[in-house]
Amino acid sequence: MAAPLRRVMMRAPGAAMRAADRAVWHYGPGFDPARAEVQHAAFAELVADSGARIDWLEQHDGDGLSDAVFTHDPSFVTEVGGVILNMGKPLRRKEPALHRAAYQAMDIPILGALPEGATMEGGDTVWVDRHTLAVGRGARTNQAGIEAVADILRPHGITVLGFDLPVWTGGDACLHLMSLISPLADDLALVHRPLMPFAFHALLRDRGWRLIDAPPAEFHESFGLSVNVLPTAPGEVIAVDGFPETRKAMEDAGCRVQVFAGDALCIACEGGPTCLTRPILRAA
Repeated sequence: MAAPLRRVMMRAPGAAMRAADRAVWHYGPGFDPARAEVQHAAFAELVADSGARIDWLEQHDGDGLSDAVFTHDPSFVTEVGGVILNMGKPLRRKEPALHRAAYQAMDIPILGALPEGATMEGGDTVWVDRHTLAVGRGARTNQAGIEAVADILRPHGITVLGFDLPVWTGGDACLHLMSLISPLADDLALVHRPLMPFAFHALLRDRGWRLIDAPPAEFHESFGLSVNVLPTAPGEVIAVDGFPETRKAMEDAGCRVQVFAGDALCIACEGGPTCLTRPILRAA
């Protein structure tokens, strides 16, 4: 998850976010769609400057899919093709169809899709290694979704392991597995250890991962977004500005950290730099 990012799918906030009702979408009081647009553009510039090609997900006038800007969640891509997911947040149920159409247009094979009633969001998926996918079971991902993805990936030599997430602030909030961990290199990750599933923490420890503890105060201040950072290459990351102690912790571990203002977009809308991207190709 931290190999050099070569190709990524993104979608601008656009008309859908400009028309969003903050209460309906569970956005915070800092939500400002005009500023969110500017902040997203600044983030996209950092991604492009890293050398990654951005494939822009098509905007459909009037589709009302404000959260579609968080392209990490409706699908994910393996070395042999994409998997189309079902969203746990009801307002996002139409987003996977956008990803299916995009993959078809890019000639990316689709390995499978989740059946009705099975839910999984990309933010709940963490690749421990190229043959092991960890999945958080919680408000957005259910057991049926984990089993369905396991069935899709098993023929390709990939094992799927489910781990229970805590309730934290409740089902309406967005607590994904990746709210608690961001890989920074092949064996290095930024984490909020107090909320991590114990068995998942033990798995990482047994696999030799080094874990950097994010400062708890900044985790709670950011509603978990201080931990959500995007690696564009091993040790090269993009983070939301405003959390200096978290930035220092990564820099002390040898990372180069670039930041962008994300209060009106990431903090307000519960989605960080990783959430704003759907990596399609990472390669050395």
